Amino acid sequence: MNTTGLYPRVQVDVAPVSGVGQAGGVLLTETVRATGLDQALSAASAPGRRPLAQHDPGKVLLDAALALAPGGDCLADVASVPAEPDVYGPAASDPLISRLLTLLASDVDTAERAINTARPRAREAAWTRAGEHAPHRRVTAKHPLIIDLDATLVTAHSEREDARATFKNGFGFPLLAFADHGPDGGGEMLTCLLRPDNAGSNTAAGHKTVIRQALTQVGMGARPGKKVLTRIDGAESTKETIEELVKRRVWYSVGYTLPASTPELYRIIPEHLRRRPTAPTAPHARARTWQS
Repeated sequence: MNTTGLYPRVQVDVAPVSGVGQAGGVLLTETVRATGLDQALSAASAPGRRPLAQHDPGKVLLDAALALAPGGDCLADVASVPAEPDVYGPAASDPLISRLLTLLASDVDTAERAINTARPRAREAAWTRAGEHAPHRRVTAKHPLIIDLDATLVTAHSEREDARATFKNGFGFPLLAFADHGPDGGGEMLTCLLRPDNAGSNTAAGHKTVIRQALTQVGMGARPGKKVLTRIDGAESTKETIEELVKRRVWYSVGYTLPASTPELYRIIPEHLRRRPTAPTAPHARARTWQS
């Protein structure tokens, strides 16, 4: 078995069995290998590795992530990884994973920086392999790369960790950023910001962080200009968030639901107020709003 990288290369042979457990995991491990995510994460997490550690902390984190693919939603589900050593290679035990996560939690900022250093390198490698089909290869002001920002509910929570219900009576309100590759390419998650469950939807600080992280992930610079279109809904359309988008010089589109009485309200607006100005009258006029 050839072991280039942190995961084994699986070879196909003939055996009198009807199926192979976790065979779909090979697609994930080969993607990890092709993008260099394993090596990048291993290098980024090397400073936190203890001298006598037998397991690479980068691979431990990847194993935990890979456990989500077959349906895992808690730490105990990582057991699906060591159950298939021919697919995933040597895997850490549950106690070791718990100790690593505890260590990372003791310095969250350093851990996040390490992970966020490895991810854009792997994404760059994947997009480079895509060649002319890379999402950012032929973007222009008329055909920009689209980044969608929105929050979402999650079903998993722990009351022991001081979880608080959201205004929708659910738990979890992470803020996500996705690159929209269109109907032929689907979406690609760029970043996720975990926030307190009762965080306000109009909290601009979180949105500014996600905007910065998303632009870092696509590798087009901190101020990519009109080659990027950021779409947000009314919950994210605070003045501070819009100012951040203007500072980045990107296109932006803000969508929100109009009340059912909009036609009646429109009729009572004086005609001179409904006319579109012939020249920009506001400092933000250069940041046009696109229709999605």
